[in-house]
Amino acid sequence: MSSKREITRDLRLRTQDSRLKNMEPKTDTPPPIIDQLKDYAETRIKLAKYQAIEGGTTIAASLIADTITTISMVLAFIFASLTLAYYLGEEVFHATWAGFGCVALLYLIIAFGIKYNKKKLEKPIINAFIQKIFKD
Repeated sequence: MSSKREITRDLRLRTQDSRLKNMEPKTDTPPPIIDQLKDYAETRIKLAKYQAIEGGTTIAASLIADTITTISMVLAFIFASLTLAYYLGEEVFHATWAGFGCVALLYLIIAFGIKYNKKKLEKPIINAFIQKIFKD
């Protein structure tokens, strides 16, 4: 059997050995700050690109949808105008030219109303466009 002195000496050596192992430099050192900054910059650039793509596609999709809606509304308006003109011409005035004349007069009155209220109408339209562009 070993003596008490040998066991104590053996424990001291093991303790010293474990301390030395802890003092050795680690091989898992983090990458240098320059590499981290490069990675960060690349990530920020990618993020900016993705945000620009998202914004551009959102605006393009919105414009396409608005264009289709506007074309549909204009066509409906034209056909409703033709229907009204024929109705007024045939049923009310018994002359097709009179029906179309009344519809033209109606549009002329609307056009003058818009022309004289242009300033009041511009502001809400401009605000709507700005909200649409900067919508999140």
